[in-house]
Amino acid sequence: MGESAKPTLVVLSGAGISRESGIKTFRDGDGLWEDHDVMEVATPEAWARNPALVLRFYNARRRQLDEVEPNAAHCALAGLEDAFDVRIVTQNVDDLHERAGSTQVLHLHGQLRRVRPEDDPGMDDAGTVVVGSAGLPGPDVELGDADDRGVQWRPHVVWFGEAVPMLDPAAELVGAADVLLVVGTSMQVYPAAGLVHYAPPSCPITMVNPDPGAIDGFESVVTDFIQAPASEGVKRWAEGMRDGQ
Repeated sequence: MGESAKPTLVVLSGAGISRESGIKTFRDGDGLWEDHDVMEVATPEAWARNPALVLRFYNARRRQLDEVEPNAAHCALAGLEDAFDVRIVTQNVDDLHERAGSTQVLHLHGQLRRVRPEDDPGMDDAGTVVVGSAGLPGPDVELGDADDRGVQWRPHVVWFGEAVPMLDPAAELVGAADVLLVVGTSMQVYPAAGLVHYAPPSCPITMVNPDPGAIDGFESVVTDFIQAPASEGVKRWAEGMRDGQ
């Protein structure tokens, strides 16, 4: 139990929960992310080779984020905070969980609305700056936008080939869970997919996914599998959690 004496409910969320709000991912198009090869816009090598392209890509993703809204799944999770100590660990870089009202969100792969100096390894949020705040020209980040040392800002996003610095804090959260929900993730991308194995032996684990094959390889771990889109399955699951209180 958490300090609040409420049961600790930990949620592992992935791209599927945001897809229903209209946010596409690279898995939607055979390795393309909004018609871009991910290796050209989401790797350290891409940044070194063509930072202007990378910045344009993330500027566009940020504008797209302004055009979408949280869906029923995001809202259902936020609505459980009165009865549970809800801790969300998300692989998503959007802010839809926060906009739905969730107050404790750990972003494994960074955040679209933040930048950091390109020499900052991003071990935590120290030194990150909200896009559009002092020192930045507006919602877009361009070449030449730099911190007070003159170091170029880069997206505060974990790219392919980079370490996942928030993995250990995420594992600690899962290890303290009374209830675990896995939603919108294929459980194919490591190291994030391994987090489910940190759950205590007594912790019930529910997976919500419309793909019947999503549970393959996790049958011995997952207690309950709800084959449904996130907006439908999470809402149904949340109602059941309330009924079981």
